[in-house]
Amino acid sequence: MTGTPPVPPVDPDRVARQRFFALGLFRLSGALLVMFGFLVLMQRFHWVQGNRAKAMGAIFVIVGLFQFVIVPRLLLALFRKPPQS
Repeated sequence: MTGTPPVPPVDPDRVARQRFFALGLFRLSGALLVMFGFLVLMQRFHWVQGNRAKAMGAIFVIVGLFQFVIVPRLLLALFRKPPQS
């Protein structure tokens, strides 16, 4: 007895649904970051004003765009690789 349980079979439909959900979640969170960044740029919050608001808003917008556009493409490339055996 080795003490390790057997590996359960993989359902490809379930894996595809989980990957699609992850991609959608990254895109949604990226879009929300972009919207929040624009609100900060417009100085809609009292806790950040002036040049700090412009810098902070620009950072949020850039990170949100990266998460909305680049991260899903990187994940798709990662998902396309065959599993290493």
